[in-house]
Amino acid sequence: MKRFLPFLALILGLAYVGSTLIPARDKSEFDLRGFARLPVLVDGRIKPLDTIARNSLLVLQGRQRLVAPDGATLSSAEWLLDVLFNPGLADQYKDFRIDNADVLSLFNLSEEDTEIHYQSSAQRTMASLGLLPSRSYLFSFDQLRNGLSELERQMKLADPVEEAARSPFQREVAKLYQRVILYNRLKAAVNVEDSPDLLAEILRLKEMLPAFTTALRDKEAGRPYSEETYKMAAAFRDRFQFMREAGLLLLIPPAVENSAPNAWQNMGDALAGSFATGFVNPEAMAYAGLGHAWRLKQPQDFNEVVRLLTAQLARRFGPELQKCRAEAAFNHAQPFYTSMGLYMLVFLLAVGSWLKWPDTLQRSAFWLMALAFFAATIGIIVRMWLEARPPVTNLYSSALFVGWVAVALCLALEKIYRNSIGAAAGGMIGFCTLIIAHHLSLNGDTMEMMRAVLDSNFWLTTHVLTIVIGYGATFLAGFLAIIYIFRGVLTKSLTHETADALTRMVYGIVCFATLFSLVGTVLGGIWADQSWGRFWGWDPKENGALIIVLWNAIILHCRWGGLVRQRGLMMLAVFGNVVTSWSWFGVNMLGVGLHSYGFMQSAFYWLIAFVTSQLLIIGLAALPQEKWRSFRQAAHGPPDAATS
Repeated sequence: MKRFLPFLALILGLAYVGSTLIPARDKSEFDLRGFARLPVLVDGRIKPLDTIARNSLLVLQGRQRLVAPDGATLSSAEWLLDVLFNPGLADQYKDFRIDNADVLSLFNLSEEDTEIHYQSSAQRTMASLGLLPSRSYLFSFDQLRNGLSELERQMKLADPVEEAARSPFQREVAKLYQRVILYNRLKAAVNVEDSPDLLAEILRLKEMLPAFTTALRDKEAGRPYSEETYKMAAAFRDRFQFMREAGLLLLIPPAVENSAPNAWQNMGDALAGSFATGFVNPEAMAYAGLGHAWRLKQPQDFNEVVRLLTAQLARRFGPELQKCRAEAAFNHAQPFYTSMGLYMLVFLLAVGSWLKWPDTLQRSAFWLMALAFFAATIGIIVRMWLEARPPVTNLYSSALFVGWVAVALCLALEKIYRNSIGAAAGGMIGFCTLIIAHHLSLNGDTMEMMRAVLDSNFWLTTHVLTIVIGYGATFLAGFLAIIYIFRGVLTKSLTHETADALTRMVYGIVCFATLFSLVGTVLGGIWADQSWGRFWGWDPKENGALIIVLWNAIILHCRWGGLVRQRGLMMLAVFGNVVTSWSWFGVNMLGVGLHSYGFMQSAFYWLIAFVTSQLLIIGLAALPQEKWRSFRQAAHGPPDAATS
């Protein structure tokens, strides 16, 4: 039975991955999938409404689904439909996350308001044991409404303060203020908030438009005009003005395909433009019809409008619509979350193989790691196609690629050594880097527009990829060293054979990392010379890249010169994690230099925690050999032959 376990693990893994590719069926009669695929232009990129909905919910509350007041679970598309077309109902949804007690006090909310009151005694008991959440930090817009003026006042006080110097209260105020702005801009995108029925208003506008246009032209030309008609026309224009200024979504495409991105319009622009063109934009009427059908719960009308709107857009923007469909499918499949779960299983199988069934569990871990790597690879390729860019364009994609590189090297190590060490390292690094990517995705669209200085596919492919490969390899060397230290201190499994294999792995990976870090740094200097007119400027990011090269070179020279043996090599490799994490994230904390992409307080604390953990591991490795033996003896009895 044991020999079939790897095949069974692979089949179950394939079934799990395949289940994520099956399109979700709409639970309601409304064509939610069709609506979610409709293209819009936001932040310079055409994307489906599905992406808008998911990213907005991630920013507001940190997850992509929402629980309605009646307990029903809403999809991101249903939530967005209510925000756009039924804002009165959406204002009751608890979709604003607030963790800071001082910020809660701005809205006359206290810790008691966060308590979850369960109906059944069993649920209350489970909550008291920590098996169910006892508090919720999600609040509705209605709960925040009366305190918005105070929030705005506090934001004016925090605005002049640099982000790195703000207090925790000011940082939470700024976060919540940006979330409120995002929510209000979504509400203003397709509807006038006090309008009982925008479609009826647009039909009235269409009926009166010839008279309105005549009155406006006569007024401008100084000819006699109907003052009553002119006032009605001005009232219509005023109602659309807020939508023009605040609407986030550019829903209305230009009349001609391949037009410039700024040719897309929001609903306010399209409706206000009716007075100049003499007709109402058909796409604007279609979206108003969608809202009418959604509010009145008319699925047949809703689905027909979605079909007609999709067909109309397909005639002029076929490639863009195809990409939006692919992006919506990509959002549903979530290949990186799938890989994350598989990587954790790989790590557990690999560690388990050191205790029992080494060959069977090793092969199971290897095949599952290959499957997780394949899923992540497909995800990266799809992102490249959607962006028309190389795989690394921002911090989020760098986290994906660092993990991808490390796992690729681990697959090679596992194929060569077959000792589950590569699988354990690959599973842990793959999982950790995808966790980092998830938290980076909470800031909004991960396929954002490129900064002007980075807008070069050639240098993104050469310098950025090369330097990130160096990051991934250096981290892998450090994680292999951690495995050596933990197995040596806490277990009896670090035999001479295993220790020698780990030493060869770390040495080879450090050589690989040194080469790519050096070449990537030189290529970065060439790019800097082309962009800024100087090859080297001692910028923090440049210094960080140089330190990685120098540290890897120090490791190699210490090894070649006999200054360190196995444990010394491992300690140096672990400190490489500190050096690399500083170059990767640390320079962003400084807020200075040409490569600083923004201070992140939460990332700062996690970076300090990570550095501290690495220093503690180095200290553990520095303990005398007698201490290693005493640790093993206390845990497992008398030690066997282990390496020094």
